[in-house]
Amino acid sequence: MLDSGLIQLREGRWVFADLIGKRGRVRTVPIPLAAKDALDEWTCAAGIFSGPVFRRMRKGGSVTGLALSAWAIWDVVQTTAKAAEIGHLGPHDLRRTCAKLCRKAGGELEQVQALLGHEDLSTTARYLNSTQEIQHAVNDRISL
Repeated sequence: MLDSGLIQLREGRWVFADLIGKRGRVRTVPIPLAAKDALDEWTCAAGIFSGPVFRRMRKGGSVTGLALSAWAIWDVVQTTAKAAEIGHLGPHDLRRTCAKLCRKAGGELEQVQALLGHEDLSTTARYLNSTQEIQHAVNDRISL
């Protein structure tokens, strides 16, 4: 198991703790159990037991203790998207897709807002491009 100050057990579940986002906003992001298990398996196989999860590599292939930069992550996403023949995909698209999948799975708008770290709920609604779905009307769920 990775011993990192970033990944912590809080309220009985694993989270990426105290991430600092835009304008210095701090948020904590829950990690699904399957993702945590896969992360533990990968870090153990890679011999990573503390420090940054995703690390820089030297040209010779040796791993450093330094974290990947935002640009390096962008490059990984772009390279992987190209290999999968997916055009115009960036890290923010993955964030938006995660948010939409959470909402589609029944996540409340306020919970998606907290996950994304949005200050205003209307930002989250615009971000998700939320529209009324007549076929799945929310008022059908009201038990009278």
